Amino acid sequence: MAGSKTHPVITVRKLESIPDYQGAVELQQEIWGFSELDSLPTRLFVVASKIGGHSFGAFVGDRMIGFCVALPGLKAGEAPYLHSNMLGVVAEYRNAGVGRMLKLAQREEALAHGIKLMEWTFDPLEIKNAYFNMERLGAVVKRYVLNQYGVTSSKLHGSLPTDRCVAEWYLDSPRVHAMLAGTQQPRPEVLATIAVPPGIDAMRHEDPRQLREVQRGITESFLEHFRAGLTVVGVDKQASGGGVYLLSHWEP
Repeated sequence: MAGSKTHPVITVRKLESIPDYQGAVELQQEIWGFSELDSLPTRLFVVASKIGGHSFGAFVGDRMIGFCVALPGLKAGEAPYLHSNMLGVVAEYRNAGVGRMLKLAQREEALAHGIKLMEWTFDPLEIKNAYFNMERLGAVVKRYVLNQYGVTSSKLHGSLPTDRCVAEWYLDSPRVHAMLAGTQQPRPEVLATIAVPPGIDAMRHEDPRQLREVQRGITESFLEHFRAGLTVVGVDKQASGGGVYLLSHWEP
């Protein structure tokens, strides 16, 4: 639960009914402008709740202002994990800590069921989101996926290929405990960096060709460093709006 002078009390609860799930579908269209084809349907939320996944909503009164949904995953020879498939918050509450509240609800739910790893993808061009994932939650990145979702109908994606970092959140690790407590563990020696320039949002609307060139260069850098066995362990967010990914050797 959270509240302030500028925002009313926000509560987070599990989504468990068809109206709940329909509300999450409608929010996708409000937040991302997705077409019906690109939106996660109600039935996916239903299935997630039946097979070991979950979904949560953030509310102000009866109004849903954010949501998240996760599905169970399996990898050969490894323990089950959760893939957080989508998290979104309406624009007017994007700086009110709602994303953190939803992620913490996911973490609590996962740990209660013995799940120690959660993953999700994010756009590496979005430094604010990257900073939140690395520096506030304690996730790391070791993998990169080319055009994960294809070119979508969302204006926020700007008709770019959906190249994505894969965040790995080791829910019960010392790194995550320290980050969530607001204490910084000693950072491993930085062995490589990847810079994201300021002005990404402006390029998305005014010069998509230039943005595609920026994206291509950043993608090539991630792939090169990951092939060399490096991991993103931090993000330096700059006042200009740009930022720098910090890479090192790291093991959970």
